[in-house]
Amino acid sequence: MSSEPPRKRLPFEPATNRKKTPKKPPEPQASAALESDSADKQPKANKTGKQAQSIPEVVSQRMISRIAVFCGVPTLLGISTFFVSYFVVSKGLFDLPNTAVLLVSMGCFGLGVLGLSYGVLSASWDEEVSGSTLGWEEFNTNFGRMREAWRAAKPKS
Repeated sequence: MSSEPPRKRLPFEPATNRKKTPKKPPEPQASAALESDSADKQPKANKTGKQAQSIPEVVSQRMISRIAVFCGVPTLLGISTFFVSYFVVSKGLFDLPNTAVLLVSMGCFGLGVLGLSYGVLSASWDEEVSGSTLGWEEFNTNFGRMREAWRAAKPKS
């Protein structure tokens, strides 16, 4: 394998690879009604298990701010392409082919889609570390983690 030391597990990352449990057949309606009556009498379960696997608020806000920049700016440029081209054509400044407007706007919207993914992957997933401005190191780290998860989830044949 690799000579790298084992990496530190993230707080919201599952501890082990769990095997999928087979689905149970649906239960009859009568037993479901009885269970709902008994569920009302029992106290609610503690949600710390779900909260432990959720993305921390600090990391979530970091991802949202990066998405706003890396996705929002190209998308706004794509939208403004239509207004600028309309202004150029309506004022007769120069002849602008329709395909040029289409290609420029599609390029900007495509960069917006890529910026969406880059915004999530370039944010530091560690709560204590804010990461760099552009997030290239964090992107490489997080993309590597994602590839490892894909390989681990791939069925072994």
